[in-house]
Parts: sequence; C-alpha cells; structure tokens
Amino acid sequence: QVQLVESGGGLVQAGGSLGLSCAASGGTFSSYTMGWFRQAPGKEREFVAANSWSDGRSDYAGAVKGRFTISRDNAKNTVYLQMNSLKPEDTAVYYCAAGRPYSIAYVPDYIYWGQGTQVTVSS
Repeated sequence: QVQLVESGGGLVQAGGSLGLSCAASGGTFSSYTMGWFRQAPGKEREFVAANSWSDGRSDYAGAVKGRFTISRDNAKNTVYLQMNSLKPEDTAVYYCAAGRPYSIAYVPDYIYWGQGTQVTVSS
C-alpha cells in the first residue's frame, strides 16, 4: 500500500509560479509511474503530467506543455510539479497518483491517489 501526500498548493496571480510536491511512503517508489492530475469544479479529473518508472520519460497534457515540469527524486520518494506562467484556467485541485499504467494519461490505470491540494490562480 502506497500513501501519497501532496503539498504546495495555494493562491497565485496569473503569470506566477507555484511548486507542488508529493511524498510517497509504503511502497517501492522507483517502480511506479508518478502522475499529476487535476480536477476543476464540475469537471472530470484530467491528466496533467507523468513520469514513467521504466524509462524516465515525462509526458504532458497539451494545455500545460512548456509551462509545467514534472520531476522525481527516487532517493526522497518525492515527485514534484513546477508550474510556471499560471493561468486562471489552471485553477483546480491537483492530485498525485502512482501506478503502472498501460496508458500514462488514463485515470483508472493509476492505483494510488493523494488527497489533493488546491491551486487557485487569480486573474
């Protein structure tokens, strides 16, 4: 059983930056693909970014590519999401997830989820 705890959310103005962290415990962190997802009010949870355990490759949703960066530190069992040039439409609860997904952006393929952290971008 893997436990995930996100931190770093908050309120930021449009154009600003924010960094999220997700600390994992209870499993072999390096053997999981780590993903970030987000859910805005009234919308479905959507893929943001992920880092594959097998080849280290990172993938991004089109809406965040070039602005967000995912990274991981296997020694610290932590995955990060650096968010730059934030927009009001980035406002959502951000979730960290772990799994061995067949499709890196497919929500149901992830086994473990954090409780989420709120990110609010004001215009």
